[in-house]
Amino acid sequence: MDNRLKEADVDLALAISFNNIPESIGAARAAAKIGVPFGISLTLDSTSKLNSGPSLAKAITAIDAEPNQSPEFYSINCSHPAEYEPAIEPGEWINRIRGVRPNASKMEKIALCQIGHLEEGDPVELGKRCGDLARRYPHMDIWGGCCGTWNVHLDEIAKNVLGSVSKEL
Repeated sequence: MDNRLKEADVDLALAISFNNIPESIGAARAAAKIGVPFGISLTLDSTSKLNSGPSLAKAITAIDAEPNQSPEFYSINCSHPAEYEPAIEPGEWINRIRGVRPNASKMEKIALCQIGHLEEGDPVELGKRCGDLARRYPHMDIWGGCCGTWNVHLDEIAKNVLGSVSKEL
């Protein structure tokens, strides 16, 4: 990161699809050095861990413990709920996650890359699972989609997330 982001007066820089602790720390330190608000979006694999091995809780805790940097928040992207749900374990760290941009399909990422098209999965199920996550963690306020998601997926996510919020009010 160079000063162009700061000079452009960006509201936020977001590093997405990061899957290891050292690169996350390095990006966060670079953002802190130039004074740009920064978020990190982590990707989990079919073992519900970062591809480099640590759990989501361990990664967030380790990144937050490093000096000279402080991400504003974390999110999860490029992972289906089947991959990230088992990683959501109790602890204060969960309050650092503000959002999710799920994949549409439960398929392994390598298999998805080899089929030659985007797999759409089940938009209704995806929306319900995101709504359930929003109900359990109402502090999460960033929602979207990643690989294979289209307007139908985003409509289902929005419907279920909004439905979970209105039930809380």
